[in-house]
Amino acid sequence: MPAKKKSVKLHRCPTCGMLVKFDDEDFPFCSDRCRKIDLGKWAAGVYKISSPILDPEVLEDLGGLSSGGGNGDSHDE
Repeated sequence: MPAKKKSVKLHRCPTCGMLVKFDDEDFPFCSDRCRKIDLGKWAAGVYKISSPILDPEVLEDLGGLSSGGGNGDSHDE
């Protein structure tokens, strides 16, 4: 019975497009540098979530975080 070949699944780094294996340390990025570039884009507002959240459970969880403080939530300042 021949030994089965292990298939290696590949993915492209979202920052630079380089091929990355699923078991790489920095997956889904090819390196820590690309990971930090991506984080910087999120922090700068380059990426946005374009569709509204429709899941009621998620909306409940976000209710306390996104309130402006005018609805009686107690926040220590």
